[in-house]
Amino acid sequence: MPPSVSDCAGSTSPASAGEESEHLDSFVPPANRYPVIVGPTAGGKTALGVELAKRLRRADGQPGQVVTADAYQIYTDLNIGTAKPTLEERAGIEHHLIDIAQLKDRFTVHDWLHRADPIVERLRTNDITPVVVGGTNLYIKAFLDGLFEAPEPSDEIKQHVEGMTQPERREHLSKVDPEAHERIDGADIRRTKRALEVYLQTAVPITQLQAQWDRDKPTRPEAVLVGLDWPVEAINARINLRVKLMIEQGLVEEARALFNADAFGPQSREAIGYKQLIAHFEGHCTLSEAIERIKIDTRRFAKNQRTWLKRLRAHHTSIWVSAEGHDTAGIADQVIKRMS
Repeated sequence: MPPSVSDCAGSTSPASAGEESEHLDSFVPPANRYPVIVGPTAGGKTALGVELAKRLRRADGQPGQVVTADAYQIYTDLNIGTAKPTLEERAGIEHHLIDIAQLKDRFTVHDWLHRADPIVERLRTNDITPVVVGGTNLYIKAFLDGLFEAPEPSDEIKQHVEGMTQPERREHLSKVDPEAHERIDGADIRRTKRALEVYLQTAVPITQLQAQWDRDKPTRPEAVLVGLDWPVEAINARINLRVKLMIEQGLVEEARALFNADAFGPQSREAIGYKQLIAHFEGHCTLSEAIERIKIDTRRFAKNQRTWLKRLRAHHTSIWVSAEGHDTAGIADQVIKRMS
């Protein structure tokens, strides 16, 4: 069955059977239009980004460039576990915002956006197509719609929430913002604290404030959101295979070397793949248990991504491609045809 794409949320149109065979080797995109790729982890976003950058060429043949939006690929030395594209996988296409932070650095969505904005504008000024490739959907959302600026809580509220146990925070949050309680993982202390602080400061659930953010007019109407759709069963199988391959490629050895060197910082150690192995190195679980936990937590992350993708899909003109059973070249054909 050929991939289906949609021009906007809620409408889909099937691609004709012959379209994938007409590979479009080069295409000068319409003025001011460029793709922003989203989709589940292990869904092929990196390969599609490179393929589109190769094809979305300036009139003189200059290819596009990839702008990576991933909260952990920013870190040097986190390579295998973050699925950071190798030089071979980058295929000569310039990639931005990879390896820009040290492992002990704290790096926020504000930091990423502050760097991404001038890169995208410089490329566009030079008629080079930026291809923004997601990995962290919060980064993509902020890029498309601006930053979500929740009110800063008072010191008294911060101290009050800090003094609570996590079970107490979770119980309180379940009463004042059930939707946030359901959406935020019970072990996620930072986001639980943030949601509770916002409510105590404003008496408005953070989910209500975020809903307003969703309704706001996009700040980058020139960006074309490109989404990869995968059935849950298929993406879970791809996740399990990816974890297996990462282990074979040396993820355990990479993580152990960093752990032994005391290289991790509070933020970088939370990256999926490394967090679970750190627990093993600290004696909290066996290696096989850690590897199984990587698979489980990655599948859980993919589920969280699906929530973000629904939000993005509902508020942006977009192209959505059913990716299962189709190669990168065929998917790129469909994206380019819909952008033209």
